[in-house]
Amino acid sequence: MKRANIYYKSVLAGILTEGDDGYEFHYLPEYLTSDKAKPVSLTMPLREGVYRSNVLFPFFDGLIPEGWLLDVALRNTDISMLDRMSLLLLCCKDCIGAVSVEPVIEEESANV
Repeated sequence: MKRANIYYKSVLAGILTEGDDGYEFHYLPEYLTSDKAKPVSLTMPLREGVYRSNVLFPFFDGLIPEGWLLDVALRNTDISMLDRMSLLLLCCKDCIGAVSVEPVIEEESANV
């Protein structure tokens, strides 16, 4: 399972998850109660519920670079062009616009 923190203007807004059943995005409760809360996309208005999709949400897929910049990312990694979530995590930390994406760092158990 891959997870990403989604930031809106440097404020953690929600979590995007890729699982066996597709993708889920939800806004964090503390973000929703903020006076400055804005939707990350007009296609994903602020709400408490979870957004679900079988494919990566078009808004997030649109953040992935195209053309020569995508070629550079693919050439320097072993990521498939079809692995959209991995490309999003690799290329979208510092996007043009208000939204940025960072991988969720899972803390490893001390018993490992």
